[in-house]
Amino acid sequence: MPGAAFWYKDWFNSPYYHLLYANRDDQEAAALIDRLLDVLQPPKGSRMVDIACGRGRHARILSSRGYDVIGYDLSPVNIAYAKQFENEQLHFYEHDMRLPCWIHYFDYGFNLFTSFGYFRTDRENQDALRSFSQSLKTNGVLVIDYLNKIQAEHDLIDHSVSQIEGIEFDQNRYCDERYFYKKIRIQDPSLPEPIEFTERVAKYGIPEFERMCNAIGLKIESVFGDYQLDGFGPLISPRLILIARKAS
Repeated sequence: MPGAAFWYKDWFNSPYYHLLYANRDDQEAAALIDRLLDVLQPPKGSRMVDIACGRGRHARILSSRGYDVIGYDLSPVNIAYAKQFENEQLHFYEHDMRLPCWIHYFDYGFNLFTSFGYFRTDRENQDALRSFSQSLKTNGVLVIDYLNKIQAEHDLIDHSVSQIEGIEFDQNRYCDERYFYKKIRIQDPSLPEPIEFTERVAKYGIPEFERMCNAIGLKIESVFGDYQLDGFGPLISPRLILIARKAS
């Protein structure tokens, strides 16, 4: 079984990850970016970073809207794929979000699609958030798109099975006091035996994000509850979308 402690390295580099999540809607992603840009009103040419960019879906949209964009991700496979889309305003790099980069460089940062809370300890997740803040200029803005832990726990679907291109994905979802888990058992006829990956995401809500942000000079200014940027309702909102500003 792939290493549980560093599950994100194994899983995000796996072709099965992209097969399982292939139904992500590019139109929905573009609509979210445009709604966020309407709220943020960034000047053309602003420097932006897509943190944990995956294959660069959101970074490419931001670049197409007239911004200077860098995307980075821990997965070398994702970055190798994303590099085919590079141009003068769009570049991709392999990088660990816990480590500093491009200090005081960006006007806006985006961490989208629950691309946070993966690490073994709260301290490591805090280190990641600190690196986000360090990369922003004074008064720079950070957008975090996370799951809503209250709604996610209430509506948890504990088991599902799907077939994609002849491959079976058997998914078991559960949680404890600190984390959400998704154990994915993959049966591929081309493999000698099934393989498993277990996703793990920290149970962070508004109080936890406020605590972490306040500790590193970020102030949460707005909170939304879905990709239409409606208000946040703890029991009904599928997402927790935060807009925070770096203090002067």
